[in-house]
Amino acid sequence: MTLDAVLAFCALCLLLELTPGPNTFLVLRHSLHGARAGVVTAAGSALGALVWAGAVAVGLAALLERSAQAYQVLKVAGGCYLVHLGVRTFLAHRRASSGGTLVAAAPRLPAAFRSGLVSCVLNPKVGLFFLAVVPQFVPAGAGARGTLLLGALEAGVALLYLTVLSQVAARAVEWLRRPRVTRTLDRVSAAVLTAFGVGTIAGAR
Repeated sequence: MTLDAVLAFCALCLLLELTPGPNTFLVLRHSLHGARAGVVTAAGSALGALVWAGAVAVGLAALLERSAQAYQVLKVAGGCYLVHLGVRTFLAHRRASSGGTLVAAAPRLPAAFRSGLVSCVLNPKVGLFFLAVVPQFVPAGAGARGTLLLGALEAGVALLYLTVLSQVAARAVEWLRRPRVTRTLDRVSAAVLTAFGVGTIAGAR
């Protein structure tokens, strides 16, 4: 690939990350408990991008392109997972409020990593990006190796952007942890995740 092609592809990846999605809200929410949790969530999301790249490289993701039913199943699964995260966030907020604390308990790092990974793997928009955009940048004759290389680039862009986002959010933690702001963020993040999930499920019909 030429340098211009690499830069153009990275710009598209950055545009994908700048579009607010489930992983963005997950990173922001986990960053309320410190940058480390946000970075771990970002790492899970980046690994999810590599999973998609591997699926495209071996031809598994083409099933989504040929089968509307498979695509709908993925959307419903992703939507259900986001609803699960939203409801769990809401319940954690309720438990924290009833216990007299200002914020819910910090997520364990493996759970934060898993949430970033699963939400990315079950996000059909990421799959469509790898199906529709990535093949256009794969050099002739590069095959699966070229797809994996581009997948690594996308994962790197995602990790860099989400890491910066988590650092910014963590540095603002003192303001974010004001009682009124924290309660609002807990409720908004729960509502947003649930809305993403319901919208994804509804769009699968």
